Amino acid sequence: MSNPPPLAGGTQGPQALRPLLDTVLDALHDGATARGGPLPAGGPHTVTARLRELTGDPLPHHGTGPDTALRTLVQALAEGAADPADPLCAAHLHCPPLALATAADLAASALNPSMDSWDQAPAASALETLVTDALAHEVYGDTGHAARRAHPGPPGHPQALVTTGGTEANQLAVLLAREAHASQGPLQLITGAGAHHSLPRAAWLLGLPDPVTVPAPTGTLDPAALDEALTDLPGPKLVAATAGSTDAGLIDPLPEIADVCEHHGARLHIDAAYGAGLLFSPTRRTQLTGLDRAATVALDLHKLGWQPVAAGLLAVRDPADLAPLTHRADYLNADDDTEAGLPDLLGRSLRTTRRPDILKIAVTLKALGRTGLGALVDQVCDQAQQFAATLHAHPGFDLYDTPTLSTVLFRPHGAPDERVAHIRRTLLTQGRAVLGRARIDGRLWLKATLLNPHTQPGDLAQLLKLVEGNTSR
Repeated sequence: MSNPPPLAGGTQGPQALRPLLDTVLDALHDGATARGGPLPAGGPHTVTARLRELTGDPLPHHGTGPDTALRTLVQALAEGAADPADPLCAAHLHCPPLALATAADLAASALNPSMDSWDQAPAASALETLVTDALAHEVYGDTGHAARRAHPGPPGHPQALVTTGGTEANQLAVLLAREAHASQGPLQLITGAGAHHSLPRAAWLLGLPDPVTVPAPTGTLDPAALDEALTDLPGPKLVAATAGSTDAGLIDPLPEIADVCEHHGARLHIDAAYGAGLLFSPTRRTQLTGLDRAATVALDLHKLGWQPVAAGLLAVRDPADLAPLTHRADYLNADDDTEAGLPDLLGRSLRTTRRPDILKIAVTLKALGRTGLGALVDQVCDQAQQFAATLHAHPGFDLYDTPTLSTVLFRPHGAPDERVAHIRRTLLTQGRAVLGRARIDGRLWLKATLLNPHTQPGDLAQLLKLVEGNTSR
């Protein structure tokens, strides 16, 4: 029998990886060069046909060997990618990851710890505690921070769980709220009209009543309307506010919403999956005033944190709320093991096997620090302000509003919605630009989500020229 393929771990792993990484990096370069833009031209059928042409049989009887397989498939994927590192790929909350975070993610894959028991992830589990403790402090402030640094995560101090993103964080927040009020009857979720779709989906998934949707006439949740909605609403209530809406990057009036929740005895969750990056900016973090008054907060560092997917968190003010996640599986957290001092990791997630996503976050925080991350946040938010100013001064475009974060909504002046939609799809099919779409105030807007700190004013000027060139066709 021939020798099995080499492994990524152990002392021999790096030697086995080194030539393979050269192949991967060359294939990434060649694929991006062949693509020649922010995404492949031709639309779905063309992209699928090209992928089939390049890759051939996905399960051959005899394998091609590692070099050919890596070179073929990585190059094909790169050639057919929508590349968020291209300045004209600006549709979604889909950031270009930092090179250092991506390198750290390679190490996580090579070591392959599973974050469901200490004996599978000794150092990774300790690192996760240290880093999530620091991020919980960013959300909830200085109270008890010295004690948490000396003894990470004792009872009574805020904690944070690692999630796959904002969706899982929101679902966990609704679950924890339901369990915290289980003896009081069915939990009623209340959201603003611009809340993320994962919140009503969480209510459905957990068997809760349909959410109450509060009007958001200015795009943000109206505290007066919230007060009215809560006044006669029976039973336990969870209000979900938003700090960085998906469509326009808007932030709800958090202090006023927290006041209303306190008055009515409602629990508050804040979905800050997008906006939490402002915590690192000394000039912009005041936009998140009131964040620390929420029972739970969703964060997502594969947005304004420049991490490879996935890098979400849920910060929890009172760790007693995490008790419902406690679960016993003798092979992972036997009572005698935990009594002997082995940490119990199973109650840190609803998932069992988990990647050590904390490593790339930890490397980024260590390398850049608060000031470095804050500078990146300020850079993309400043880009959005400048782009909006250009649009405001341009007679051929309508600007929705001055951006709150790094999302800019605009549309060609006088164009019907059908034309706006057609422009976006045309640019996609041509492979020339990736813009998002948002329907607000009864109109369809083009959406530029600026998350690339390397984008230059000339790139955005080119984007407008592309839109202009398709406006009258």
